Amino acid sequence: MIKKLTRHGNSLALVIDKGVLELLKIDSETPLEISTDGNLIIINPLRSQKRRKRFQAGLTKANARYGKMLKRLAG
Repeated sequence: MIKKLTRHGNSLALVIDKGVLELLKIDSETPLEISTDGNLIIINPLRSQKRRKRFQAGLTKANARYGKMLKRLAG
């Protein structure tokens, strides 16, 4: 998909299609983190801290259970 920026007052805006918004489960109320790696604009929806903590707990549990095996497979 190729998009162009749109004038919005003295600024420029990027309009995101409804289908993309639905796919990402974001709306006008979703806070977005915008960063760059020097070449790309990276837009990440900020998810709840509860969700992040649950993910981190699962990752820690998986690493404790399968960490040694994963290291052997990677090496």
